[in-house]
Amino acid sequence: MEHSTMQLAETRPPEEIKGFSVSAGIVGLRHALALCWTAFAALGRSLAVSSAISLVGPGLGMVPRAMEGVRSLSARRRELAARWSGVHIPPPPGPLPPVPAGASGAVARYRWIMSDPQTRREFVWVLADPIAGAFLAFFPIALVLSGVWGIGLAFFGVPLSVEWDGLWYQFIPIEGPVTAVLAGVLGALQLPLALWAAPRAVRKHALYTRSMLAPSENELMASRIEHLATTRSDAVDTQMTEIRRIERDLHDGAQARLVAMGMTLDAAEHLLDANPEAVRALLIEARQSSSKALEELRNLVRGIHPPVLADRGLADAVRALAMVCPVTTEVTVDLPGRPEMPVESAAYFAVSEILTNVAKHAHAGRAWIDIRYDHGMLRLTVTDDGQGGADASRGTGLRGIERRLATFDGVLAVNSPVNGPTMVTMELPCVLSSPKTTSF
Repeated sequence: MEHSTMQLAETRPPEEIKGFSVSAGIVGLRHALALCWTAFAALGRSLAVSSAISLVGPGLGMVPRAMEGVRSLSARRRELAARWSGVHIPPPPGPLPPVPAGASGAVARYRWIMSDPQTRREFVWVLADPIAGAFLAFFPIALVLSGVWGIGLAFFGVPLSVEWDGLWYQFIPIEGPVTAVLAGVLGALQLPLALWAAPRAVRKHALYTRSMLAPSENELMASRIEHLATTRSDAVDTQMTEIRRIERDLHDGAQARLVAMGMTLDAAEHLLDANPEAVRALLIEARQSSSKALEELRNLVRGIHPPVLADRGLADAVRALAMVCPVTTEVTVDLPGRPEMPVESAAYFAVSEILTNVAKHAHAGRAWIDIRYDHGMLRLTVTDDGQGGADASRGTGLRGIERRLATFDGVLAVNSPVNGPTMVTMELPCVLSSPKTTSF
């Protein structure tokens, strides 16, 4: 199962297509044909939504499920636009709107669709795409078909014209060998025109899709504000939880031992003159309590910000995690410097949590950690050969990591099919602040 909060890969900026290339034209024709199939799929989705709106039944019926199909198809078109044309179309700012209680009937279903701007855009897009999108995608293919037909008429046009009692190719009447040859020449000229037009038509199709599906600037800003408010709230909650944990650990651990040590020293003071041997035993007990308190304080400090992370950086800190992990773990690092301390800490604890999950739940024999920095993004990938089936929506561990990363505009993606393997990918935007001092 795959779960992700945001798109992980950046798309290249759209570039104008220049010149003529046969190979690019052939690729463009193949892409145009695929877009025709997606337009046909859009026709099916539009019929499904229209039918779901008009069906008799309680509530909103099948409309939400039909719109989920539309959103899935629109996500596929966003992916194709980015991959084939470099046109990035922002994803929907949020999920489908909630179903209102008591809503029923065709009017309520239509209002539910139109109440949300993104759902409304997708509904209009799925109605228009079988016509507008199909026209843009089919245009270069139509040129190819027309060109092949014209070339065929150069050889078989005259007998066909006689048999069909007259025949035209575009503006040329096929009346004899001369006009048939003219049709063939015109058809042959359309083939390079189709190769020239195909990549441009694919790009125009991507721009048309963006104009239909892209959220407005106001919606993106509102979504950004909502995201910042949510992550700020999560950061505050996480901080308060961490403070309560530290207070609890201090109260139940080091503080209790220090109190006991004080009581032991007080008892030793009262027995100093009467029973020196008992005082010796009490001092030994007090020394042991102080050692245990010191060890607990060190463990607490390591849980807040491990010294190896502060002293040696993320790479060596993750290697230290791998060394103590019960599962054999290989670490590969390619960092030309160190991230900022808060980002470094978030990445370290995210990897620590994932390795803990691997050791407890994955039944894995091996794990691999890959850390690298690319185009302003710290990317961490943890892979294991366990049983798979991890899902961020069903567990608090991965969702906690999501919240931790979201504070820094980071994202988490989980790819964990049943029977494995599991791959957890995290990305954090950051700037490396110092050159690396260790050799990887």
